[in-house]
Amino acid sequence: MKKAAKRVKKTAKYTITQKRSGRYSVMSPEAKMINGEEKVKILIEAGLIKVKVKKAAPAEAAAEPAAS
Repeated sequence: MKKAAKRVKKTAKYTITQKRSGRYSVMSPEAKMINGEEKVKILIEAGLIKVKVKKAAPAEAAAEPAAS
């Protein structure tokens, strides 16, 4: 019988597990799943994921010169 997930890190505040699909789950000590931005922050602090921030297009490149 295979395990559904393996424990990656356990602290007093949360437990991080990795699913067979490679995705991570974060659980609080009260056995509640942590989701959203809080989960992303925890995974970044643990060094398990990296988040890429989209760069805003420069205003000059977005505004085309007026045709005369």
